[in-house]
Amino acid sequence: MSSQPKTLTPKQLFIGFSKIGMSGFGGVLPWARRMLVEQEKWLTAEEFSAMLGICQIVPGPNIVNLGVCVGSRFAGVPGAFAAVLGLMLGPVAIVILLGILYEHYSYMPIVQGLLRGISAVGVGLIASTGFKMMRSELKYPPMLSVILLTVLAATYFHLGLGWVVLLASPLAFFLAWKKIKA
Repeated sequence: MSSQPKTLTPKQLFIGFSKIGMSGFGGVLPWARRMLVEQEKWLTAEEFSAMLGICQIVPGPNIVNLGVCVGSRFAGVPGAFAAVLGLMLGPVAIVILLGILYEHYSYMPIVQGLLRGISAVGVGLIASTGFKMMRSELKYPPMLSVILLTVLAATYFHLGLGWVVLLASPLAFFLAWKKIKA
């Protein structure tokens, strides 16, 4: 259980998720983990991983789902709205502005190179977050079998998210249950 206060105000959630939303390019999950777990300590690493796991199997963008979960956990429905609004407001305004600029300047080679560079940064940030999350799973070595099964199903067998979840979840639930009982 997290040692943080049981409640946060919608204003605190809005500001926190605004920082997350304005920090990422092509994905804010690495920034969300850093802010929620490492900086603000609103969630433990285990709570973040568990909450993200749930958010990944329900429809919708993972980070928006995470905003709803965290916001509602700490401030109910107003907190969920505040977190999602904070997450989306700044980036939507920036995307609209960038779309207007892209319409006028997309033909330029420097703009095309810039976009390729930004996508490489996004891949690196996502990989970094994955490795940080995996570190906490290494504390219980049997969970490596779930990671291996997931990687094989997704990369070698090219299964979609739904199939990977259906395949890996029973083993993950069983190992988590064994870990709790130990």
